[in-house]
Amino acid sequence: MAIDPSTSLSLAGLNALVIGGTSGIGEAAAHGFVKAGARVAIAGRTPAKLDAALTRLSERSPSSAGYVADVTRQDELQNLSHRACADLGRIDVLMNCQGVTIIKPTVDFTEDEFNRIVATNLTSVFFACTVFGRTMIQQGGGAIINIASLAAHRGWPRSCPYAATKHGVVGLTTSMAAEWAAQGVRVNAISPGFFITELNRDKMSPDRKESALRRTPIGRFGDVHELVGAAVYLASPAASFVTGAVLNVDGGYLASGI
Repeated sequence: MAIDPSTSLSLAGLNALVIGGTSGIGEAAAHGFVKAGARVAIAGRTPAKLDAALTRLSERSPSSAGYVADVTRQDELQNLSHRACADLGRIDVLMNCQGVTIIKPTVDFTEDEFNRIVATNLTSVFFACTVFGRTMIQQGGGAIINIASLAAHRGWPRSCPYAATKHGVVGLTTSMAAEWAAQGVRVNAISPGFFITELNRDKMSPDRKESALRRTPIGRFGDVHELVGAAVYLASPAASFVTGAVLNVDGGYLASGI
């Protein structure tokens, strides 16, 4: 029996770019996109990390591509767009996984620390969406997936700048979704719960980890591979009527009460 394209999770014939695809959530999503049939490119700021990640990805898919880019810089973001579109022909799926965090008392944040977090987590996400969103509008469609956070839904003590950026990611996701839907561009976000990644492994104190586990009904940290299904779904034809959504993959954290 033929598969109805509107219910298919296959990404065959699609080109995906994962910014921040050299580790953690981004790398897991890149491998998931390949497994679902997409041709995948990854971008990262650090050449050595990019080379290592691209080697791992190429073992699954020799046609994968990789680009060194600091997407907090407009010139490098524009260059990434030109190179990726030239190499792949078009970008059908963009996933923004770039992110940094600092955990410390709010009154102790410096201006430089605040600006660095905002530049990576919010400003670069906004402009990556607009740079690639413009080409998606011109080509008649595409899917953008942003990474939000539990911190986009609750107060987040000792990570106030990070929380502010993630609230902003949800705001730009829903606003772009409403504006671009008529042009065939879908914009959604995933809010991960507690996943131990390179971003937070050495930053979370034992007390913070204990509190996270206690407040997560499933009772454990997530594995980054448990985010892949959500990413593939939002990128796929099965989500053709889904835009402006924020999909919580959090072990029940946000659903939990007292």
